[in-house]
Amino acid sequence: MSSATVLHVDGIDVFYRDFQALWGVSLEADRGQIVSVIGANGAGKSTLLNTVAGLMHPKKGAIEFMGDSISGMDAYETVARKIALVPEGRRVFTRLTVYENLIMGCYTPRARANREKNLEKVYELFPRLAERHNQMASTFSGGEQQMLAIGRALMSEPELLLCDEISLGLAPLVIKEIYQRLRKINAEGITIVLVEQDIRQSMKVADQAYVMLEGKVVLKGDPRELT
Repeated sequence: MSSATVLHVDGIDVFYRDFQALWGVSLEADRGQIVSVIGANGAGKSTLLNTVAGLMHPKKGAIEFMGDSISGMDAYETVARKIALVPEGRRVFTRLTVYENLIMGCYTPRARANREKNLEKVYELFPRLAERHNQMASTFSGGEQQMLAIGRALMSEPELLLCDEISLGLAPLVIKEIYQRLRKINAEGITIVLVEQDIRQSMKVADQAYVMLEGKVVLKGDPRELT
């Protein structure tokens, strides 16, 4: 593992009770990279992100972030370490306004102290959220809710952003717009691990790619070579 490595996943096994979902999975993401993880439904991609985020814990293997072990940490602890997850299905709070959803992202004392500055950055990235900051999230389209979910994650000031199926169910033009925003986020120095079924889009932006099948990494390397 080099000094530039932000995330180091080393041979993790992960279970849902008696069912093994991940088998010896390893992955690395260096500072400023976009790493794409692709594969069909049930390949273990979301389980991998959820485990890095602290929603699940590996039974075997290790996970390190910025050189420190986070293998046994829960989600509230990984957020404090500057890891944020944009979950599959967006999961915005539909009965809250845009502004209230974004404020929910300010979980840590550090993020709360910088709330207004972070809010300004999110509104600059997604002007539509600024225009509709008092609107209920339930009235938003799928693409707008996805922008809100990304904005909420950014409010915690992450250094590592985990994105789970952000193009799922969205129109091609909306997907293109969201990926443009991801490039801007990455240009700010935020490392991104991107789980996707949309191979074409994810390979376009990725610096490194991993292919998963039945809970295992079966290929890894340069996205252009893998394509």
